[in-house]
Amino acid sequence: MKLVRGAWKILVGIKDALVLAAMLLFFGLLFAALAAKPSPATIRDGALVLALSGSIVEQPTEADGFAAFAGGSAPVKEFRLRDVVRVLDKAKDDDRVKVVVLDLDSFTGGYPAALNEVADAVRRVRDSKKPVLAYATGYTDSGYRLAANASEIWMNPMGGTLFTGPGGSQLYYKGLIDRLGVNAHIYRVGKYKSFVEPYTRSDQSPEAKEASQALYGVIFDQWKQAIAKARPKAKIDALLMTPDAVVTAAQGDIAKANLDAGIVDKLATRIDFDKRVGEIAGTDTGKIAGNFRTIKYDNYLAANPLPSGGDAIGVLTVAGEIVDGKANAGTAGGDTIAKALLDGLAKKSLKALVVRVDSPGGSALASETIRRAILEAKAQKLPVVVSMGSVAASGGYWVATAGDTIFAEPTTITGSIGIFGIIPTFENTLAKIGVTSDGVRTTPMSGQPDIVGGTTPETDRVLQAGIENGYRQFLGRVAGARKMSVERVDEIAQGRVWDGGTAHQLHLVDRFGTLQDAIDFAAKQAKLDPAKVHAVYLEKEPGWLSKLVANWGGGEDEDEADGDVFARIGADRQAVLARALGDMRRLTRTSSIQARCLECVGMGPASPSRDDLRLMDILLARFTK
Repeated sequence: MKLVRGAWKILVGIKDALVLAAMLLFFGLLFAALAAKPSPATIRDGALVLALSGSIVEQPTEADGFAAFAGGSAPVKEFRLRDVVRVLDKAKDDDRVKVVVLDLDSFTGGYPAALNEVADAVRRVRDSKKPVLAYATGYTDSGYRLAANASEIWMNPMGGTLFTGPGGSQLYYKGLIDRLGVNAHIYRVGKYKSFVEPYTRSDQSPEAKEASQALYGVIFDQWKQAIAKARPKAKIDALLMTPDAVVTAAQGDIAKANLDAGIVDKLATRIDFDKRVGEIAGTDTGKIAGNFRTIKYDNYLAANPLPSGGDAIGVLTVAGEIVDGKANAGTAGGDTIAKALLDGLAKKSLKALVVRVDSPGGSALASETIRRAILEAKAQKLPVVVSMGSVAASGGYWVATAGDTIFAEPTTITGSIGIFGIIPTFENTLAKIGVTSDGVRTTPMSGQPDIVGGTTPETDRVLQAGIENGYRQFLGRVAGARKMSVERVDEIAQGRVWDGGTAHQLHLVDRFGTLQDAIDFAAKQAKLDPAKVHAVYLEKEPGWLSKLVANWGGGEDEDEADGDVFARIGADRQAVLARALGDMRRLTRTSSIQARCLECVGMGPASPSRDDLRLMDILLARFTK
């Protein structure tokens, strides 16, 4: 009996210890989060530091509170576009900000339209006669788009900048799928609808290549024009077209070649750069050499909240892949976004609605769910204006058809009006290991689609007919919204992707302008003074654990430099592996009819998604033990 009592006491002690450890962990994390929470009260004279250690996006992905404590690759930090622009515009007129510092060492980029908007904001700071200093070990195309507008561009002498231009290799899995015995049944409409090609071909189709060359050519020309305007004395043509000759002539010293070409203004270490910033912003006595008075981005953002006076203009954000059901921020869950809008219409006393679309598309069903919710705003007689962000293609354009007026940027990626469906079956895969299937069918559709036995011809015809019907609906939505004939829409549709400038010529968009331009226009449509309104963002609030993780992790002081050219190649290897694994998962998990754009992927931030990174970590942990 004493033995039983003793064992019981040990178990109770273990339980109490575990509870105590859990409580200590929770309160430790809570304390760390509160300590890291931005504090507006700490703003003082100094240098505003934008350490853009990640990508610029329309809506940051909500942090996964549980995954954050499970190990694996840290997700790439994301900066909200409108926040970065607001911080720069506030800094322009703030006497406390003596200089703006762009730390672009770990910048992973963004879509062209987002980069242009931030670059314009940087230029406004510079034009106000306030110094803007940029630093990196080596600039990417995206990083240099921002840095070109700085007053001074600094670079590490051990680094170097090589421009690549848009484009590159796309992975194709047809050979792998055949080897595994997977039968990918593809149902699609649109000769330019290339999203399914990686699963059906071993190379790019002539139609997809034609569309990509046209899109990338326009985007690249716009990038070169912007750089020439910001840095008219920089000689970038030779570095773009004959980089080998330029680097060889400099005896392999890429940094010196950049300096000679006027790409950068100064080659120096980060310590020397920090000393230069200290000369302008001031230094703290008693600290090591190279320090300077710093205004942290998060603190400055918290000190400059969004305006809240005047009438309310609702802004509904549709950002990321459009999926069925509910989803956290960074992914456009059809039900989540519809509910956010309907709740806003019921509670917010909105005078107009702006729909901000920044999505390459996704589920046609979810796109229609969002579109129908937007029509409820129209039913309340509210003006509805669509503001296209960096990308509003395929399902993103489906959503946009609900607007009265569509704004876009010249570098917005849009169009891709076409749909498809994918169903993989594994009869050949199972046959390789001696597994077969059989059964009794009462109709041609019994047990269909049969992922272990394959589809029947009748099933294939039914599913293809459903896709064609969905395409006709898509054409009808566009024709009605844009006041075109269905035949005309079909001519410019076929899944083809367009840049914003061409889309304007094709009457797929109405005006050029930013989100703020769209908000001002919506206010005028509601017969309001744009100076006397404020935006109400109709978004699902992140959960408390996500906020905890966001405040606790990803601090500016933990940034790691991106490194030289060889270091970036190493990072690219990780990105390629993560992307390949993610593509295979998407083949097996894609559900419902899809309206999605492949070309949009290659124009975005140069980093894999968080889900792809997580899958890679799981597999690497499994196979590297």
